Amino acid sequence: MAIAKVLLVDDEVPFVEAMTRRLKKRDLEVSPAFSGVEALEKLGKERSIEVVILDVKMPGIDGIETLREIKKKFPMIEVVMLTGHATVETAIEGMKLGAYDYLMKPCDMDILMKKVGEAAARKRNQETKIIEARLKEITLRRT
Repeated sequence: MAIAKVLLVDDEVPFVEAMTRRLKKRDLEVSPAFSGVEALEKLGKERSIEVVILDVKMPGIDGIETLREIKKKFPMIEVVMLTGHATVETAIEGMKLGAYDYLMKPCDMDILMKKVGEAAARKRNQETKIIEARLKEITLRRT
């Protein structure tokens, strides 16, 4: 079983191809997307995605707007922002919108893997708590 199911979103095709290979070698299941619109479409279809690695600067819907839509439509999915054009303002806005973390390109693979692992664990933990709360509610209704 893979460490996590990841959606890698960046408009730079060579970057996505190279990162996909590198992440798969580290036991991640990776699905690529080349725009914010494509990312949202894939999230709607591929319900097993746990973590999105999302570029900030993209044409059309940028990473911040994509993050906003992900959190609106798929609030349990964790997002790691990844950019070569970081500003403090963008990082703060991303974190306020619910990004798990914000990393600079080029990113150390060990750090990225650590963040993805933590983000996937956080998502799984939240899902477990929701299931436990629902089970408790059902149990209390029966008694």
